[in-house]
Amino acid sequence: MSDQTPPDPVTRGGGRGLFIAFEGGDGAGKSTQAGLLGAWLTEQGYAVSHTREPGGTTLGRQIRELVLHGEDGSVTPRAEALLFAADRAHHVASLVRPALERGHVVLTDRYLDSSVAYQGAARALGHEEIRDLSLWAVEGLVPDLTVLLDVPAALGRARRREVHDRLEREADSFHDRVRAGFLELAARDPERYVVLDASGAPEELAAAVRDRVSLLVARADLARDVTAEGA
Repeated sequence: MSDQTPPDPVTRGGGRGLFIAFEGGDGAGKSTQAGLLGAWLTEQGYAVSHTREPGGTTLGRQIRELVLHGEDGSVTPRAEALLFAADRAHHVASLVRPALERGHVVLTDRYLDSSVAYQGAARALGHEEIRDLSLWAVEGLVPDLTVLLDVPAALGRARRREVHDRLEREADSFHDRVRAGFLELAARDPERYVVLDASGAPEELAAAVRDRVSLLVARADLARDVTAEGA
């Protein structure tokens, strides 16, 4: 065994850029808010990279199909957690870190908090176990800011209407546990989160997100007037 002291496993952001994750239950409006923030940042002249998990890379799209669009019961809980971690490892190494190093603002629809909430809390695999797995996969990279759009299970289901993937088809009790998992994460690290009531009007939510992001942008050395490479 080595007697060297391991480094701090958590690293905020990376490179010159800003890393912002949008989290929340299904139907919370993450994609909408990421799109609105990205459009505003682009108008300000910043380079923006949009991505999502799973599915931000070619490998990620294949994993997404396996995990989210298979038959119910086709993926066991531990296999589900490992597949999401594999996607995340590849996603960060091949897309997120390079974009941050170029000075981009990287906006991701879901990141490691989703694994902690869905597999750690709702699947009862353990908060710390799933968080540690994801941190190992991404070599400690966490967002500079996580926007948590808080939505009750019933409202999320109503917004999704008839379109449901394998996780979305879970009972409201499952999604209640997901919601509680997200809120616990935000309570543990309030400086890294902005928690918003997702039942509010989209433009009001977008304004609140812009207010918080403006503070980060003012302190960052971001690339400007560069065409972003989305996923």
